[in-house]
Amino acid sequence: MVRAVVGANWGDEGKGKITDMLAETSDIIVRFQGGSNAGHTIVNDYGKFALHILPSGVFYSHTTSIIGNGVAFSIPALFHEVEDIVAKGVPMPKILVSDRAQIVMPYHILFDQYEEERLGKHSFGSTKSGIAPFYSDKYSKVGFQVSELFDDSVLEAKVQKICEIKNVMLEHLYHKPLLVPEELMETLHAYRDMVAPYVCDTAAFLQQAIKDGKKILLEGQLGTLKDPDFGIYPMVTSSSTLAAYGAIGAGIPPYEISDITTVVKAYSSAVGAGEFVSEIFGAEADELRRRGGDGGEFGATTGRPRRMGWFDAVASRYGCKMQGATEVALTVLDVLGYLDEIPICIGYEIDGEVTRDFPVTAKLAKAKPVYTKLPGWKCEIRGIRKYEDLPENCRNYIEFIEKELEVPVKLVSNGPGRHDIIYR
Repeated sequence: MVRAVVGANWGDEGKGKITDMLAETSDIIVRFQGGSNAGHTIVNDYGKFALHILPSGVFYSHTTSIIGNGVAFSIPALFHEVEDIVAKGVPMPKILVSDRAQIVMPYHILFDQYEEERLGKHSFGSTKSGIAPFYSDKYSKVGFQVSELFDDSVLEAKVQKICEIKNVMLEHLYHKPLLVPEELMETLHAYRDMVAPYVCDTAAFLQQAIKDGKKILLEGQLGTLKDPDFGIYPMVTSSSTLAAYGAIGAGIPPYEISDITTVVKAYSSAVGAGEFVSEIFGAEADELRRRGGDGGEFGATTGRPRRMGWFDAVASRYGCKMQGATEVALTVLDVLGYLDEIPICIGYEIDGEVTRDFPVTAKLAKAKPVYTKLPGWKCEIRGIRKYEDLPENCRNYIEFIEKELEVPVKLVSNGPGRHDIIYR
């Protein structure tokens, strides 16, 4: 059985917690896209962690964690994370790395920084993790595949070619120091030595695991609205955030993905630039940000304060639809207990007309939120384990959202801990 865990919105929905929880009954967890540009915050028996490239199932000794071929693979980032969790008492995880994964190079990170600097006020709000330059190189066919680390003749030819291309840009566009081929080779040799014990044909491993009846989790990064095709382009990421891409990014047949758990936040938040119709500002946003998540709504990778908003049914329904959600996990519901009434965005007004459909970015820029308000429950709900024990207004809020999403809400997260969950 293969289950994908993906986000419906802008990212930061709480996928890490849900993956960590579902990993308890899984055998293999696969990261299938993205890189170290977004983090998953996890609170469990070992403590609080912000993972960036490691799959969120690394905390169980019975699981295998896989870096799939679709990942923007930062080799140093992986090993720093492993060292960090082991230092905090987590058993050494079993990790496999796809021999077809491509490598985030130090110059990708530099080019990301240089381009954001060059764009100034028109920048994309990048995390400056090298992701756009990495995927640009992948599709321009000048990236380094992990398998190539073990063939110096391939590496040397490629390094020369890359330095020629990159140094023209560094000299004439960015006016920055040039790349030195010998230094690049040293870096690649260091990467080879670090990753060598973990490299294998992970697609073959996963396909055999499916035959053997293993339970596999595909862990996505960010959410629908950051997808380069179906998101708020151009303020998107550079890899597909959709469950459908999980088949490609892991190397398995698409028909094997039987369950798609789509994580939806009980309010909205976003890091980075782009259209955000239900966004709120000032004291109202500060209060929600301060109370949100576990210790406040700040990016797990960047530490930036997240942009805040009320629940957006238009964006979330679209997000679930594009993911192909078979069930919804609704997160951070406990945060909203302070409100007398809770606004929900149920439509967008565009050029005087109200729509329930999520539009393309040019129209989205003109959209104004249409709200309805539901009464709050005004109490703490952490610690509640049975759905029927939730306050009536809280259940009404969940059921209103479920009706808007048109997908069953099967999991309700009412706290940051691994077991702060209600099954419906």
